Amino acid sequence: MSKETKMAAPLRGAEANARAFEAFKQANDERLAAIEAGSVDALIEEKIDRIERAMQEQKAAIERMALQQRRPVLAPEAPALSEHKSVWGAYLRRGDETGLQRLESKSLSVGSGADGGYVAPPELDRLIEMRLRAASPLRTIAAVRTTGANVYKKPISISAAGTGWVAETGARAQTASPTLALLDFPTAELFANLAATQTLLDDAFVNIEDWIAAEVEEAFAAQERTAFLTGDGVNKPKGFLAYPNVADANHSWDQIGYIASGAAGAFAAANPVDRLIDLTYAPKAQFRQNGRFVLNRKTLSALRKLKDGAGNYIWSPTDGGAGSSILGYPVTEIEEMPDIAPDAFAIAFGDFQRGYLIVDRAGVRVLRDPFSAKPFVLFYVTKRVGGGVQNFDAIKLLKFAVS
Repeated sequence: MSKETKMAAPLRGAEANARAFEAFKQANDERLAAIEAGSVDALIEEKIDRIERAMQEQKAAIERMALQQRRPVLAPEAPALSEHKSVWGAYLRRGDETGLQRLESKSLSVGSGADGGYVAPPELDRLIEMRLRAASPLRTIAAVRTTGANVYKKPISISAAGTGWVAETGARAQTASPTLALLDFPTAELFANLAATQTLLDDAFVNIEDWIAAEVEEAFAAQERTAFLTGDGVNKPKGFLAYPNVADANHSWDQIGYIASGAAGAFAAANPVDRLIDLTYAPKAQFRQNGRFVLNRKTLSALRKLKDGAGNYIWSPTDGGAGSSILGYPVTEIEEMPDIAPDAFAIAFGDFQRGYLIVDRAGVRVLRDPFSAKPFVLFYVTKRVGGGVQNFDAIKLLKFAVS
């Protein structure tokens, strides 16, 4: 009986989302018919907005259920890790550094810097990364690497080695060597200054590590989302929208190619879906297999109203309502993506797993400060993060312009 109970909720969610989508299509068809007749019914527009809100709420509920089911089961702790966790808790709650200093002498994974603070246990590092993955959408679709250095270096071949056919005993001509480029992904320091009351720290039922992770998630996630899109690479990651862009026909290495929508700040009046199809075929075949759209909710709302030449909506729900697709490709919503506007790159498409790289420097440092803001205790938390495009052929943009 317990298995049947667990399966019932997702099925109800999927069925409810499917019914809402059918209602949305019917209402939008009525809206299009009214526009063609030369009139717009405000009640129909309100109905469409209400259905869209209901679908978004249903989608969020299904995503929360899926996230809870994916939470890992914690394994039993090793004695050394248990000791580390115990002395770490004493440091966070009471500022007792003696245990951490003793662990340092044992060469365990604890360290202090000249500016003060201690490296947090790996459990807190993983907890913060797990929370950031849920709050920073690009982390779920891009490649993520952890490094022990401040700079992650990756060699890239930008041209293939020369090849040719030859007989078994024929002479082999010298072939051209491949052209290699070394990409640097420096990590930059991301910080948050958290304030806690002594009452919170004295409460034995409060998990201080969970509290720190939750507060850091809120502070770090917004910074990361913006940096991964538009960061200039100076003391922050470099976003894929910050690289030089050029019409895809003239695309070359170090540039992101784009397709024009055909109208300034809008889709072309005639056959607007054609430009989206052009965008999906701009990357080579090996990048389309894992291709997806990246855009914000306002742009997605506009795309949900578009139909192809056969009168079918190009948007459809997937994964039991937890996700959606456009032209059969999955969609990732990132609120920091630009809105549709003249010359805006409001839609990106491609294989972000192969196109964009996020680099995490291992280790989170925490400095406990009970003096600067009495009666509060401040926790200065720092983490080093980098990022940038690693394959310029894998990501393409849609520019809302004539050309």
